Amino acid sequence: MEQNDTKRISRLTAILTQLQSKRILTAPELASKFGLSVRTIYRDIRALERAGVPIITEDGKGYSLMDGYKIPPVMFTESEANALILAEQLVLKNKDASLVKEYAEAINKIKAVLRNEVKDKANLLSDRTRNSLNLNTERTSSSLTTLQFALTNYFLVSINYTNESGEVSERLIEPFAILSTENWLLIAYCRKREAFRFFRLDRITHLEMQLEHFSPHKMTLQEYFDKYH
Repeated sequence: MEQNDTKRISRLTAILTQLQSKRILTAPELASKFGLSVRTIYRDIRALERAGVPIITEDGKGYSLMDGYKIPPVMFTESEANALILAEQLVLKNKDASLVKEYAEAINKIKAVLRNEVKDKANLLSDRTRNSLNLNTERTSSSLTTLQFALTNYFLVSINYTNESGEVSERLIEPFAILSTENWLLIAYCRKREAFRFFRLDRITHLEMQLEHFSPHKMTLQEYFDKYH
């Protein structure tokens, strides 16, 4: 196999991975990602279609993979595996128990698809790596993953919240954004206050996701800060 053929197969695989990880991508976005011309991306898309990959072309929007289509597990390079191991150490220091649990399960699935040689090195790196930036490993919340799900699926959430004065109140909120500071912060629209509010996750004493959806707030996080701060 010629070197150019090898490069093209590698590029087609990378394009396929991008299409699997994004809802939709345009040819200019793919061209910018890989430093190619848009015309080359058109040719690559046609090559993938001829190979039987079910790519859907949405006029004026871009390309996506047919819903439900799966490609074989991605093989990670040693450098990519090492980056994931470092991220694992950072996550293990996190104060939210739900995030630690979900990430630990995800990283185990990733390790399962590593080649044995890379897997051994990744495990060695995991044993030899510690993050000393945050010495306080006490878990102070366990609601992060539930709030992430509610935020991305627009589910209302009821909470019991304790403010700085120790007063407890019941709130019905619309999760909007999550910030990582010394403690996790949730930005949400509070129906009781009829305004956006910050909530520290470690002060949420009870949380229950409702079946009712809320209407998405049509602004970015930057637009929120520009408007309210």
